[in-house]
Amino acid sequence: MIESKAWNWNMLNEETQKEIWLEPSIESYYLINRWIRQGKKEFLDIGCGLGRHSIQFAKEGFNVTSIDLSQDAINSAKEWAKSEKLDIKFLHTDMMDIPYKDNSFDCILCRNVISHTDTEGIEIIINRIYNLLKINGECFLTLGSKNASTYKDPKNIIVDSNTKLRMDEGPEKGVPHFYADMEIIPKLFKNFKIEYLAQAQEFKEKNGEFKSYWHYYLLIRKI
Repeated sequence: MIESKAWNWNMLNEETQKEIWLEPSIESYYLINRWIRQGKKEFLDIGCGLGRHSIQFAKEGFNVTSIDLSQDAINSAKEWAKSEKLDIKFLHTDMMDIPYKDNSFDCILCRNVISHTDTEGIEIIINRIYNLLKINGECFLTLGSKNASTYKDPKNIIVDSNTKLRMDEGPEKGVPHFYADMEIIPKLFKNFKIEYLAQAQEFKEKNGEFKSYWHYYLLIRKI
């Protein structure tokens, strides 16, 4: 299995590039309403980054536990939580080695996170998510898609048939990226009930041009 590598958050421009990582994702608002209706309380944010979802869920009354491989990210998230007077448990750890007991969480969010490993690592973290969830607990996650330009980019280094090392300059340089397709997804999540599955092409504008990104979005439930 390839060694995990954290994002280099210090490479992001303080005023512009960091701004998007402080704003909660669109689907998080749906998840909050869904999980409140279901009576879910214990929430784990895997790969919390600067804390955008940890803060958001804590404000809505969830008991939040947050982990990240980047100590810089954890430090920033802690400061934010302190300024908001929110009680969030933060831990600097690898997602391959989450040190919590089985059946500890009602709901888990790992957006743009678990793809940062190889095929062997993906199988390990999905199994760990299964064990961490309570029965009928849910997890929302994203996976990179093989339709993505970064999967096809020849300068990125091949690790295995599903994994590349990103080699473009930026905070993800040298970070492994796993890319999925509809052949492998049912195999990876065979122990879960897949409540929602979609593949989306997103566009972000930069300097007057639009760049596209492909991801799979999954909502899974432990049965």
